Amino acid sequence: MRPARRDTPRTLPARLLTGLAALIGLAVVGVLCPGAALAQSPAARPAGAPSAGAQAAGLHISDGRLLEGNGNDFVMRGVNHAHTWYPGETQSLADVKALGANSVRVVLSDGHRWSENGPADVAAVIEQCKANRLICVLEVHDTTGYGEDAAAGTLDHAADYWIGLKDVLAGQEDYVIVNIGNEPWGNTDPAGWTEPTVAAVKKLRAAGLQHTIMVDAPNWGQDWQGVMRANAQTVYDADPTGNLIFSIHMYSVFDTAQEITDYLNAFVDARLPILIGEFGGPADQYGDPDEDTMMATAEQLRLGYLAWSWSGNTDPILDLALDFDPSRLSDWGERIFHGVNGIAQTSEEATVYGDGAPDDTEAPTAPGTPSATAVTDTSVTLGWAAANDDTAVTGYDVVLVGDGTGTTVASSTTTTATVTGLIAATTYTFAVHARDAAGNRSARSATVEVTTDEGGGTPGGACSVGYRVVGEWPGGFQGEIAVRNTGSAAVGPWTLAFAFADGQTVTNMWGGTATQDADAVSVAPASYTATIPAGGTVTLGFTAQKGAANTVPTAFSLNGAACATP
Repeated sequence: MRPARRDTPRTLPARLLTGLAALIGLAVVGVLCPGAALAQSPAARPAGAPSAGAQAAGLHISDGRLLEGNGNDFVMRGVNHAHTWYPGETQSLADVKALGANSVRVVLSDGHRWSENGPADVAAVIEQCKANRLICVLEVHDTTGYGEDAAAGTLDHAADYWIGLKDVLAGQEDYVIVNIGNEPWGNTDPAGWTEPTVAAVKKLRAAGLQHTIMVDAPNWGQDWQGVMRANAQTVYDADPTGNLIFSIHMYSVFDTAQEITDYLNAFVDARLPILIGEFGGPADQYGDPDEDTMMATAEQLRLGYLAWSWSGNTDPILDLALDFDPSRLSDWGERIFHGVNGIAQTSEEATVYGDGAPDDTEAPTAPGTPSATAVTDTSVTLGWAAANDDTAVTGYDVVLVGDGTGTTVASSTTTTATVTGLIAATTYTFAVHARDAAGNRSARSATVEVTTDEGGGTPGGACSVGYRVVGEWPGGFQGEIAVRNTGSAAVGPWTLAFAFADGQTVTNMWGGTATQDADAVSVAPASYTATIPAGGTVTLGFTAQKGAANTVPTAFSLNGAACATP
């Protein structure tokens, strides 16, 4: 079964109340209950309480920051992976690492709702994380939406599960964070979240677990009523080791910059540790999450983030990679891995994997000589024979060679890559390096010279378009358009044109920019979808207004030439 995003139901009443909560709800909590508000200084902890991180053996908290055992500041840059529903997708951790992640949050089950991930399975996951030099956040998903979802389990049951894994977790404090339970309270009486959260933290510590503990917020993780924000100090003080970090999940509730910056800064100002444990970017019927502000603020404040999710969602709008294929990143995946403040740009590997002599010091062999296909005036697709390694090749870097040096212009986890942004009628020299999970880089391959075509643009015509309605609600809907290049040459830049039949109006689009005149819609690409490789596909998502009818468009053209439709 391909599971849906089980952890954040888009309940309309919650969404409608968001604005009210943002404007007055949290302020009222602070005014009426000042002792619970985050303005309380960490210095106000009970006398004699251990200092933050005092009993830490590995990853730990100090002065509101997540640190490694050696004191290095560690900022998580990673994704979520649905292991419990897709236990066979063991290559995913290597693929995530190859794209630059330094951490991964792994979905597990304690057996209450789904099949339990037993000790041997969890031990294997930890070893896979370590083999791929990733910090591993392990979470129990069965608690999702407790109090509102009748199928959800309790935090107490989750705590018992972690205690049952004590032998597996022992000695892994440098590599593993224990996320007690995913989104462990729904929208029904979220104030009830605090007491069982405190009890679960105390239970784990009494059992002897010393790992950094991660705590999710109520309101399906989004804390739109401010319960976690108001009671964070109480929960933090319940941990005698001080090694506890809070996790906020940001989806359509967080659709303005002010909401995001206010929430995160409240914790930072109080010197309480926090990260964005899940977040989405694509719009839904309840709003359009402001992922740009989430990522920019996380980078500014040096806070971690973990995007939802690698692959396997029932609604693939939140899949970072399509069908677990790292060479087929969605627009959402491109944004997370390669966009501004994204993983490739900001991730730093945990120093625990660099202390002392690395286990793997052998570099891969050089890849085969690249060959060029699909040459256009602004792009070229290169292919090469695979390199070999004593463990595993995790990726390749295409370099532009000049004056004896090489500048990386594209990266890939497969043996092909498309280089874009080239100048027409210009000769370029390219080569390829291979790399492994330990960061060892091969010698450079032999070079290939490529001369781009003359300018004038690339014609369309060899294309097909798939259009589908992802979801509908009164007065609106969400759609998806997959544009496939069926030709032998890359297409770019491009313009897609189509027309609605029932007066539908595009209100927001990702992957491109829509311009509409009456029923006629013209779409220009985003920077990361500007070129469609031969045989490749770009996917556009959008929300739109509609009336009673919502007829699917039947005709599409790319650069003025008609495209096939399924």
